[in-house]
Amino acid sequence: MDSVDEPAAEPRKRGRPKVSSDEDKRAHIVEVAGRVFVKYGYAGSTTAIVASEAGVSKQTLYKLFESKEELFAAVVGAHRRLMLDLPRPVEDISIAASLERIFMIDMDEDKDADRTGFLQLVFREAAQFPELVDILQREGMLASRQQLADWLSERRSEGRLTLDDTASGARMLMDMILGGMGPPEGRARAWPDRAQLFAHLRRCIAIFAAGVGAA
Repeated sequence: MDSVDEPAAEPRKRGRPKVSSDEDKRAHIVEVAGRVFVKYGYAGSTTAIVASEAGVSKQTLYKLFESKEELFAAVVGAHRRLMLDLPRPVEDISIAASLERIFMIDMDEDKDADRTGFLQLVFREAAQFPELVDILQREGMLASRQQLADWLSERRSEGRLTLDDTASGARMLMDMILGGMGPPEGRARAWPDRAQLFAHLRRCIAIFAAGVGAA
């Protein structure tokens, strides 16, 4: 068994250093697993592939994640921040400008590719694997949607927008923006270039902001 990630020549450390090491390994494995899931799909991905590409032993991986399902849940949770930049401090800018930052319209190309790839994986795999629906809902969409609804509620309480149902507003925004970012047919066929995609996303945000009378 490959155990290069756990050198035997040194005594095992105790206390906080070991905890920190495990946290670093966990974050590294989750990052690699995200790429593996996007590359091979959920069905084609295995914990053995993830362990190999992460440079850790399967024993180490299973110490941190009990199953592929748990690993996928961790990946979904990690990618939540790529979907919405929330929570965030109060900003002295327009609601539309804040929403552009929340949805990271100007994200750099590499991160945007990671986000799009994972979104397309979610759209493609969710219907095929019913057991993943709860994970996707709990760790991804529901948590993100609640954060966005809370943000809209705070802006409503400040008198900066008028919206009778912020949960519905959050759902509306996410359907428009995330659907535009990663449609099921794939971005290559939906958008000829990033400029047209971003123009569409800004148009969606502007229409929503106008609809809620945003300051």
